[in-house]
Amino acid sequence: MKIPKRIAGTLINALKGGVVPRIGLPYVTVGREPEINALLHDVEIIADGGAAFRFISGKYGSGKSFLLQTIRNYVMDRNFVVVDADLSPERRLQGTRGQGLATYKELIQNMSTKTRPEGGALPLVLDKWISSVQSSVAMESGLSFDDPQFGTLVQQKIFAVINELNGMVHGFDFARLLTLYYQAYMNGDEELKAKVIRWFRGEYITKTEAKQELGVNVIITDDDWYEYIKLFASFLKNAGYAGMLVLIDELVNIYKIPNAITRQYNYEKILTMYNDTLQGKAKHLGIILCGTPQCIEDTRRGIYSYEALRSRLTEGRFSREDTRDLLAPIIKLSPLTNEEMLILVEKLADIHAQLFGYAQRLGQDDLITFIRIEYDRVGAGSHITPREIIRDFIELLDILYQNPGMQVAELMGSDAFSYAKTPLQEKAAEEAGEFAEFEL
Repeated sequence: MKIPKRIAGTLINALKGGVVPRIGLPYVTVGREPEINALLHDVEIIADGGAAFRFISGKYGSGKSFLLQTIRNYVMDRNFVVVDADLSPERRLQGTRGQGLATYKELIQNMSTKTRPEGGALPLVLDKWISSVQSSVAMESGLSFDDPQFGTLVQQKIFAVINELNGMVHGFDFARLLTLYYQAYMNGDEELKAKVIRWFRGEYITKTEAKQELGVNVIITDDDWYEYIKLFASFLKNAGYAGMLVLIDELVNIYKIPNAITRQYNYEKILTMYNDTLQGKAKHLGIILCGTPQCIEDTRRGIYSYEALRSRLTEGRFSREDTRDLLAPIIKLSPLTNEEMLILVEKLADIHAQLFGYAQRLGQDDLITFIRIEYDRVGAGSHITPREIIRDFIELLDILYQNPGMQVAELMGSDAFSYAKTPLQEKAAEEAGEFAEFEL
């Protein structure tokens, strides 16, 4: 398997740093086939005019973000538009100081398509929409672009798309801005196009500013940003895309909000999104939220603390550890098997050797020994994650590459490697140490 050095370098550096790369994932994807198939089933429903909503639940380092990026790449290849954002103290779903709008801005900034996978695709999407309308009119009518009647037919088709949005909440305002963009496109007015793009990105702070620059007395706010996401989904379908997928990671940042009322407002926003997609109020829209089991299932501070969500999301009586329901609203990630981890480290060893241009030194027995040592640590069964195993393995490869005289068995057989603690084990040891001398 030959891999370009640019992609190999990005993969190795990102994985060693504990983050998920945006490119090259097919080279290292293993397992997760049932979860991917379940999410791709949702994608088919979205493309068919429906909507879908999912939570992905898993421990830190278990592969939630990896699964998100894998799905992101899959759906872009299927002509979907993807927007994604990580929540943070400054980015929430609802806020009183612009935190909800900050999430919207991040989502639109990261708008990606197959031809613009790195984000920032909004201008490309709008330009492609207008040029595709022109192309279809030219094919249907047989008129040339210079014909005076051609412009009239294009305008009629543009307004037909825009009029479909008028019936939705804020649809009239959204349609008005699309009209302005079309006019700027036809007149070659780059300044006006930039202003409209700025409005769509939620960057106008006051209505007065928007009125002065664009002649519209409305802006996107903390309270209504989700309505514009639904408008984008409908528009994108009319613009020739299969649908829109919204990926939101780090739900734990809502769990960490100290104020209970603020948390409840955020969970209320999740409930609105959940109800819209399942009741058919949203079309051509998929939403996936990622978080840890604690931030979802904790009945004191998590999503389950909001009764309306808990009653909708709690598992039924027939669910068991060995029979997961992957069509349920929450997909719980199970750990990768030893065999899957072995395939993964085999791929990483090959990529590392190609990146640095050396002959592979690790044989199958060495890889098996590495996996055995990782899983033989005390508590590894419940605490170790793919992120930690990957980080350890790339460190092992780096050391062997930089010390060609060192034997593999010598390094893996050392006490420092065999008995190294995971971060969770070190934390547990520290906590135990604090009370080691305490006696009743």
